[in-house]
Amino acid sequence: MLLLSLAAWAAGWTAAGQVTNAGTAETNQVRLEWTAWTGNPYRVFSTPDLVESAWSNLTPEGLTFTNQKGSCTLPMGEERRFYFAIASDYLIVDLAEGPLATQYPVSYTNDPPAGGWGDEYKTTKLVLRRVPGGTFAMGSPTNELGRDVNEPPHAVALTKDYYVGVFEVTQKQWERVKGNWPSHFNNPTYRESRPVEAVSYHEIRENPANWAISPNWPQSSGVHADSFMGKLRAKTGQAFDLPTEAQWEHACRAGTVTALNSGNNLTGAIADAGMAEVGRYWYNGGSDYTQSGDTSVATAKVGSYLPNAWGLYDMHGNAWEWCLDWYENAPAGARDPLGPASGSNRLLRGGGWGDAAGLCRSAGRLNITPDSRFSSLGFRVVLPSDRP
Repeated sequence: MLLLSLAAWAAGWTAAGQVTNAGTAETNQVRLEWTAWTGNPYRVFSTPDLVESAWSNLTPEGLTFTNQKGSCTLPMGEERRFYFAIASDYLIVDLAEGPLATQYPVSYTNDPPAGGWGDEYKTTKLVLRRVPGGTFAMGSPTNELGRDVNEPPHAVALTKDYYVGVFEVTQKQWERVKGNWPSHFNNPTYRESRPVEAVSYHEIRENPANWAISPNWPQSSGVHADSFMGKLRAKTGQAFDLPTEAQWEHACRAGTVTALNSGNNLTGAIADAGMAEVGRYWYNGGSDYTQSGDTSVATAKVGSYLPNAWGLYDMHGNAWEWCLDWYENAPAGARDPLGPASGSNRLLRGGGWGDAAGLCRSAGRLNITPDSRFSSLGFRVVLPSDRP
């Protein structure tokens, strides 16, 4: 989001935010410029007063751009005004045509469908929510029940908005992109809307046997063509990826500072009633992990539990989620952190169906080799704003 303050004074104008040109008193116009997502409708809002703000939408039809140079020119009035430009709230990828499709259409909306995100958004469509950037406290306080020593509290600043999957990627969505069914919990009656699991970091974004892109994250944001992200990028023209660890925790917390994104702390590190409200874990179905079972055991159908304040589901439990970063034991405060330059293990966040409540906290962290495939390893998709 871009926020700009302007005054039509003889002395000129003042500006703040991601603005490279804000107009001049001589031309009697204000020009807003920002880095934009291509094809994404932007709304520009204005208000004369931030204290008693009543924001007016100046572009109700939305402004779209063919490159990352977002802009809007407006008349400059006599009073100081504040402006912001904001992208659509939701991005939707249509995967219905499957792995043989030449293109996956991308659309945008500011409102969920009537009745909420139904099964099509968990199987043949992929929906992402725009998450605002900001500064947040990453890690856990020393008195948090279930915490580990590798969760030092530290301030992190994310300077840009980004999109993040409303749900974990499901088995049907994986099949629509990759054309196969790799998951352990594979009962055909129930598998489509369960999270895809038993997929490695390498299969999701990079194949170390293919040195056409080397080295990989964080030296390069490139992905291999035959990976899930490679195919999704090629057929949408969008730079989809896994989240960084900081992006993941920021999205999970949705402004909360508690152990769970519902605003609750744990009352038990093993079994916890609050954890049972927000996700599948060992003590609300995970302990029965029959491979051919229905969604009442092991992995749940995505979206079965309470979402966080930003409408994101299953950030706690169900499947551990791969992040981009190499693992480090004691991350420190940073601005848009990318993780260590090298390592042996990649980060996992969120906990899974086979875990106790303490591992499923917002700050909980695990790490594993990037070629690992287990029935508790899944992921969700992110679209950053800083990659063309």
